[in-house]
Amino acid sequence: MLNSFDIYQAIILIVIGLMAGVINTLAGGGSNLSLPALMMYGLPADVANATNRVGVLMQCITATRGFYKHDKIEAAAVKDSFVPLLLGGLVGAIAASYINVELLKPMLLGTMILVSLWVVFKSDIQTEEESKRKSCYDSKLSLLATFAAGFYGGFVQAGVGFVLLATFMGLLNYDLLRANAMKVVATVIFTSIALLVFIFRDQIAWLPGILLGLGSMAGAQVAVKFAIDVKVKTLKVMVLVMTIFASAAAFIQ
Repeated sequence: MLNSFDIYQAIILIVIGLMAGVINTLAGGGSNLSLPALMMYGLPADVANATNRVGVLMQCITATRGFYKHDKIEAAAVKDSFVPLLLGGLVGAIAASYINVELLKPMLLGTMILVSLWVVFKSDIQTEEESKRKSCYDSKLSLLATFAAGFYGGFVQAGVGFVLLATFMGLLNYDLLRANAMKVVATVIFTSIALLVFIFRDQIAWLPGILLGLGSMAGAQVAVKFAIDVKVKTLKVMVLVMTIFASAAAFIQ
């Protein structure tokens, strides 16, 4: 896909992948860096959107392993959300193969800003009843929101971390750390099926995708260690900072 690709371009993609891996694992919006980087090297928007999923999948598998080792991922939660996320990702990826991704840009910006502000200012104090984890099947709204998050991730990916945080914290009563852990698991689920769709459609540029992925894996490892050890208030500040950064990057595109 790329007409010319030298060592400097490779290094830039790896570094951008590292930054995106940290941002996506701690909050969301890293694709607002990686997508423009891919298009800067000559990839059409639809191919860049598809290729970006290679790095996203590699980083989220790495992050999932890290959170699992620290006992922050619940098997029951993964089982509950698997089907709606998978179906949502499949439908979203098919739509992304034919629809202009730019149509979702205003929605992306609004979602990132509103959800991150809610996450930052949401009280951490919950009653015993409120703190109980719910299943996405407990209500039609939760089920629909989980499917919608999968659809959004399958469609455009950029900013889906904020959507997933809203779903797991707002509707399923997770704390911020466990919501982050479930977020990367959810991303593995819908990105896997989305990637298969894009491979079938021959929309993947493998070299830049893998280079992004190598950087993203390193970023995810760093971010998991930070998320496990850091205080909740500090993590919330990071979410806010990353929101501002990701929103600015999206406006520039």
